[in-house]
Amino acid sequence: MNTSPLFGQLIVAIVTPMHADGEVDWPGLERLVTTCLEQGADGFVTTATTGESATLSDAEKIKVARVTKTLAGSSAKVILGGASNVTSHAVELVREGARAGVDGLLVVTPYYVKPTQTGILTHFRTVADATDLPVMLYDIPGRTGKPIAPETLIAASEHPNIVAVKDAKGDLAEVSRILNETDLLYYSGDDARTLPEMAIGGVGCVTVTGNIAAASYRALIDAVDANDLETARVYHGLLEPLVRATMTHVPGTVATKYLLRGLGRLGSDRVRLPLVGPTRDEIAAIESDVAAVHDVPGVDFSDFRPDRAATAEGALL
Repeated sequence: MNTSPLFGQLIVAIVTPMHADGEVDWPGLERLVTTCLEQGADGFVTTATTGESATLSDAEKIKVARVTKTLAGSSAKVILGGASNVTSHAVELVREGARAGVDGLLVVTPYYVKPTQTGILTHFRTVADATDLPVMLYDIPGRTGKPIAPETLIAASEHPNIVAVKDAKGDLAEVSRILNETDLLYYSGDDARTLPEMAIGGVGCVTVTGNIAAASYRALIDAVDANDLETARVYHGLLEPLVRATMTHVPGTVATKYLLRGLGRLGSDRVRLPLVGPTRDEIAAIESDVAAVHDVPGVDFSDFRPDRAATAEGALL
């Protein structure tokens, strides 16, 4: 396992398991983290988009991070997600995260308010000033409404605590420029682009599908590290239908929990409103993609047991 980059290379954006009543399933979280560790995860991002940060309380976010870090110990890094679009609130969260023992912070572009690039940069610097922990910036304009401009990334890289980017923008030309002009570490924030981004200098991924098949991402990353592009391409191809199943029909959290429940790894696929379980049509689309998943290390869909009644339209309302 190559853990030379600060946060490692294979980082799972862990879902937050919940019971049918919507309360956090702490034993379920422990089982899921343990499985990902056994399959080669270097780290975890907790309570970010995939972890349902929008509907978790601050106390829940900190407890999820603490539980995950207790299990990971020194073998894997834990990065606290769920920073706020309010700078003062984000500062509070990162300080609480530091007290909980996390190894780093994921700080997203302030969403909904759509600040200027000067505001975005000031937000990042203010949050980074509030901690000694390393910071990974999260560039996901599809959710925040604002990209982080290349000039903003270059300026942010001058802060000693800002060390990495989770890239969900999808502009590989821009990634190449930032890699040329800064020392920032780049992680693919889009599962389908893990191999392409690593091929131009990215160090790894922050993966949703890794909740299900961390072993496959481990194999892909290790192949890239060994300069074995042919093998990396094989794993990239094997993962493609699973990535499609998790990321294209419903929010990734919803599909991932549905699939983990069907595999027997979660007791419930409950999500909190305004997220809901997949409809019958969405289930059919997910399962159509899953039917094309074969020979993927870390997951065996031959034992998949979907419970349609629990996840049909309106079941969570």
